Amino acid sequence: MNYFNEEIETMDRNDLDALVEERIKYTVEYAYDNSPFYRKWFKENRINTSDIKSHEDLRELPIITSKTLREKQPPETEDFEFKCIDWDSIYTIHETSGTSGVPKSFFLTWDDWNRYAEKYARSFVSQGFGKGDRVVVCASYGMNVGANTMTLAAQKIGMAIIPEGKCTFPVRIMKNYQPTGIVGSIFKLLRLAKRMEAEGILPQESSIKHLIAGGESFAEESRAYLEEIWGVPVYNTYGSTEGTMCGECYIKAGLHVPEDLVHLDVYDPRFENFLDEGECGRIVLTTLLPVGQKTGTLLLNYDTEDTTVVVSREKCKCGRTHMRILNPQREAETVWVAGNPFNKVDIEQGVFQKDNMEYLTGEYEAFLYGDEMETTLRVSMECIDPENCDRDMIRENFIKSFLKFKPGMEQAYSDGTFNMDFNFTGPEGLEFYKIRGRPKRLVDRR
Repeated sequence: MNYFNEEIETMDRNDLDALVEERIKYTVEYAYDNSPFYRKWFKENRINTSDIKSHEDLRELPIITSKTLREKQPPETEDFEFKCIDWDSIYTIHETSGTSGVPKSFFLTWDDWNRYAEKYARSFVSQGFGKGDRVVVCASYGMNVGANTMTLAAQKIGMAIIPEGKCTFPVRIMKNYQPTGIVGSIFKLLRLAKRMEAEGILPQESSIKHLIAGGESFAEESRAYLEEIWGVPVYNTYGSTEGTMCGECYIKAGLHVPEDLVHLDVYDPRFENFLDEGECGRIVLTTLLPVGQKTGTLLLNYDTEDTTVVVSREKCKCGRTHMRILNPQREAETVWVAGNPFNKVDIEQGVFQKDNMEYLTGEYEAFLYGDEMETTLRVSMECIDPENCDRDMIRENFIKSFLKFKPGMEQAYSDGTFNMDFNFTGPEGLEFYKIRGRPKRLVDRR
């Protein structure tokens, strides 16, 4: 099976654009008719919903932010103003993780679940998964939707799911059930490989045929290292409670956006216009409803606070016609020094330079110190053996990688207003090991 929904996934671009416009019109009307927030929002902004007919018309609508969602739900308001269906029609209630503030509430109907599952099912199939595969899911089965959506998608394909929730599961799971795939973050999968090796199981000789990395942005260098450790392809996914669910196919030339169900625009930093292919900007999301269907929560022009680049809207070598984007990066993981931005992924890229990995485990954390006059980036890296580590080579590789394509940062480094300091620790010597929760890899302490 090459496609989960071949008719939609390979639809001619003109036909796909026409379908998208039909769903934009229906979705906007649905929002006005069913959402307390959007009904007031259209009136306050003097927007006639019948004027919103195409992709370009969405530019005329204001941008909705996470702050807006939080302000329109308890305890800020008496009711959930983004909820757009009666309580009797809601199947499940969910919240975002709350890592960037108060959790946002989402209400899903059974139709919502089926649309969410279709998006993940398309990704799974495009990555070579199919009937008979057994996949360990290391994502949380709590209030987030990701793990449950993957499980429902697997049912539609004929896959078996091993719902572990975490990558700290006993190694006997690998021995007993011979899974063919695992879903987890880059670092969880690296740690799992080390635990397996410690118990005499070589990852490259295991039953695993492919891995899916999700849950956070990552550098291509760390993906390549993970592929080397496991000896299998690693595919990328990008999903959220808001409903993005984009997936990389086996060609690995960008993540396919399910354009018939999610309208994804890339805006300039001022949110004034769409950006062309190849330009980096903010992801703005609009839920798309098939005509006649309903939803529990609907978003129009929602700022995801993530950034990406549209790779192409041309047909992929896999045969799919839906547009492709680069691995999105979180705006919250981007910092500015001397008027220049860099992301956690830029740090990770420097750490995972190929020659470095003879000495490093891959675990790292970075801190920024200083003021407007002078800033220091302190990078701590975990070593396999700190006493026998080529620190000079690692420093040189990191600096060369980090400053590449950053002329502003290179100039600041040359004139001494930006410095880099390196710390090498033994196993579990990094600060985040002492803190509960997901490690924060880049911390601004200025």
